Order: sequence, then C-alpha cells, then structure tokens
Amino acid sequence: MSILIVFVIGFALWYGISAYLYGKTDYAKTTHKSFASVRFNKGFYGEYLTYKYLRKYEDDGAKFLYNCYLPKENGQTTEIDVLMIHTSGIYVFESKNYSGWIFGSEYQKTWTQTLPSGRKSHKEHFLNPIMQNKLHIKWLQNQIGENSPVHSIIVFSERCTLKKVEVSSSNIHVINRNRVKITVDNIAAKTVLGLSATQVVEIYDKLFPFTQVSDEIKQKHVQDIVEAHIVDTVSETATAYEADLVCPKCGGKLKLKTTMKGPYAGSQFYGCSNFPNCRYIKNI
Repeated sequence: MSILIVFVIGFALWYGISAYLYGKTDYAKTTHKSFASVRFNKGFYGEYLTYKYLRKYEDDGAKFLYNCYLPKENGQTTEIDVLMIHTSGIYVFESKNYSGWIFGSEYQKTWTQTLPSGRKSHKEHFLNPIMQNKLHIKWLQNQIGENSPVHSIIVFSERCTLKKVEVSSSNIHVINRNRVKITVDNIAAKTVLGLSATQVVEIYDKLFPFTQVSDEIKQKHVQDIVEAHIVDTVSETATAYEADLVCPKCGGKLKLKTTMKGPYAGSQFYGCSNFPNCRYIKNI
C-alpha cells in the first residue's frame, strides 16, 4: 500500500471521527456551521477551540453563545465572538488568531504584531482588542443591565507569543488559548457574588435571538466595519502625512492652518510652526 493511500485513509478516518464528534457539540447545534466550514476557517476554528477548552462548564450549568450581534444606538451592530454565562459571571471572549510576537498595552489605540521576514521583521498594526471588548461589553450591558459581573478575556492563538502586553485592570485578561480554562477556573474560584442558576438561563434566553440574526444583518455588520476602516485609514494617512511635512526654509514642522480673513477666508494651507520668524507657506 502506497504512502499516499495510507495518508488518504488516515485523513478520511480523522475527518469522519472529528466531524461526528463535532456534530454532537453545543457549538455545532447552536451555530449550525458544518465541521468543514469551521475547521478550515481560522476565525471560526478559534472560537470553537475556546469553547472546547471550556466545555466542562456545561456540566456546571454554563450557557454558551457565539457570534452575538448586539445592536448599537446608531443602527449598527457589534459582534461578540464567544460568550459564556455562568454562575460566576459573564465571560466575554474576543478571539485573535494571530502568530508572531504581540506588543500592546491596555490604553494604546493600536497593538503591534511582529512577524519574522528573513533577517528582518515585518510589523502589522491592529486595533486594541481590549478596547474592542470594552465596546462589546458596553452594548451587552445595554441589554442585560450593569449589575451582572462581567469578565473580559482576550484570547490569542498558541501560535503567537505575548511578548509585551501590559494590563492593569483586574477584570481584563489577555492570554494564549491554551490558558483559557485555567484563567476561567481562577476567576470562578475567586467570585463571591455571581449569578443564580435562574439568572444564567434568563440572560441566555434574552441574548440567544441576537445569535440567530439574518444574513442581511451580518452583511451590513461587515460593510459597516469596512467603511469605518476606510475612514480610519484615511485619517491616519493624513496625520502621518502632516507629521512628515518639514519646512524647506528652516526645518520646522508644517501645520495645517485656515485663512481667517480676506478673499481667501476659509481656505487651508500648511504654515511653518516657527511663524512669525519663518513665514513659509505651502498651498493645498
């Protein structure tokens, strides 16, 4: 028997068993996603692995929700990757399937992912996931109130190293996925005032409809993100452009200014920061 045939048979057995076991999970029954669509999609697979690490909490009455589209006041939605509702509180998970080294702090707008690229390294920037989750929690509490204990957990894949991540808030945790169970175990063990079993069910029933939204709502959510990203990119590019502008006369920085008087009132130009000692002007 050739190596190729052995490989094909082995893959078929693995796939069949994995798909069968997956079909029996709460994740499969709630999301209605096929095993193939989850296993070969990094985002979905990351959410599924987070759930797998925490499945034992189902025996303790925990309820899970996935891809929860909560409405915001501006007509848009915010999506929570994974929610676990337990007597020790509500756990809001933001899943990040990145590799490389991760740098960031709780209050920075953007974090950095550093990837090896030959002898050099390549850097990518992404939105602060702690701030993302704070917005998720804001709109979650808009639905359920602010009295329930909420824990924010940012979950990165095991493929990355959290090289320098600074967090000061006690209810925020940034971890690799293989530490999600021990992190939740520690939080649950320290929780004194949580939720009753009845409250767990009530919150689950209230939020469940937000996981079963139409394709139109999902598509609009994606479109809103794309449009917001375009605006942010344009804004950041303009800021970077201004930062790079240098006065050719004195070497000072050029700043965007607006003409206040005369026939050109309202028009904008770049003027030297050393004015009035330097009167260089760059017209737009």
